[in-house]
Amino acid sequence: MSKPSYDWLNKLPKIELHLHIEGTLEPELMFELAQRNAISLPYNNVEEAKAAYQFNNLQDFLNIYYQSAQVLQSEQDFYDLTWAYINKSHEQNVVHIEPFFDPQTHTSRGISFATVISGICRALEDGEKEFGITYCLIMCFLRHLSESEAIETLELAKPHLEKIDAVGLDSSELNHPPEKFSQVFSLAKESGLKLVAHAGEEGPAGYIWSALDNLAVERIDHGVRALDDTELVVRLIESKIPLTMCPLSNVKLKVFESMSEHTILKMLELGLSVCVNSDDPSYFGGYITENFNELSQHLSLSKKQANQLVQNSINGCFASEIRKKEIQVLLDDYLIIG
Repeated sequence: MSKPSYDWLNKLPKIELHLHIEGTLEPELMFELAQRNAISLPYNNVEEAKAAYQFNNLQDFLNIYYQSAQVLQSEQDFYDLTWAYINKSHEQNVVHIEPFFDPQTHTSRGISFATVISGICRALEDGEKEFGITYCLIMCFLRHLSESEAIETLELAKPHLEKIDAVGLDSSELNHPPEKFSQVFSLAKESGLKLVAHAGEEGPAGYIWSALDNLAVERIDHGVRALDDTELVVRLIESKIPLTMCPLSNVKLKVFESMSEHTILKMLELGLSVCVNSDDPSYFGGYITENFNELSQHLSLSKKQANQLVQNSINGCFASEIRKKEIQVLLDDYLIIG
């Protein structure tokens, strides 16, 4: 693919709606934090770590993901992790972000909820001040754990609810259907939080139905299996439910064997509200521009399609209506110039 196309995609104003902050932990920072916190890693160097990022499925990835998170110990560690992602976002002209964080990954290791959220939010606040990158923060429950543990996590979050905009559901999807968490999602809604959930990545289209009907989510994270169910496709189109897709992730985790097989542009043309995101970019080979770039290279992404993908992310984000209008102006101005 030619460099000018990449440049255009990088300069395009973008929004990221599906990004796990722990999944932005680059090997270089992982080694730095391991040394800072006197933690032994199973790799001798950065190259060995990167070589280990070969996955056959979601669980293969999660095993390494949770192992790597062990290096995150202090508020400063979480700040440094988030600040590195914000800088990458600025480089790629991302103007609004809605990162996920997984408190249970850390509280289970004895790290306090306050330590985690304070480090993340301090970096997010600095990113808005320095770069103008606005944000909403999404707390995810780990679906391989019990709902009672999720409810305990929601209780831990209550003193910090002014910093949290939504709750989500991530981790191992198979055999952990959305309805397992219907009570905690209801409690989260009562607390004034917005609702999203991973569904239809490795799990079936039925999990998308369940996330909509049993959890009352406003966004579906992934949702690639929606095409397996014609009735579901109609519902998603009519309701304009956003689907936060992650192309590089899907290929890396073998949801699709190659990028040329990815269905995101087919779904876009059908009228589904799909958008592009990077999921866990440190592990999957690229941030948001690289995801757009892969679609350009392997699926002949057009400028019109790229613009619509960004438009969908504007429509689907949790930013204020004022901020949405500001981002819309940025996109419209760029299109005029471009």
